[in-house]
Amino acid sequence: MQNIGDIMKQAKRLQEKMAGLQKELQSKTVETTSGGGMVSVVVNGKFEIQSLKIDREVVNPDDLDMLQDLVLAAVNEGIRKAQEMASAEMAKLTGGI
Repeated sequence: MQNIGDIMKQAKRLQEKMAGLQKELQSKTVETTSGGGMVSVVVNGKFEIQSLKIDREVVNPDDLDMLQDLVLAAVNEGIRKAQEMASAEMAKLTGGI
């Protein structure tokens, strides 16, 4: 059985690794699109939108609802993919515990 000092050292190492992972995730990104690539979004591992691109062809002042739906779909998919990426990286670090 491990003593409390060893457990505390392991906890500290894990905490340091998690801090490093959080910093690393800030620089990792995922890109998603909607509308056949008409709207694209890049999201980092901290779930922040890094860029949003909208193709001119999808901008129609008479149909803003479609543009809003495409942006919403791309952003939500980007956040979902970033969450998956962060979860996968965290699982590598913690060994699935």
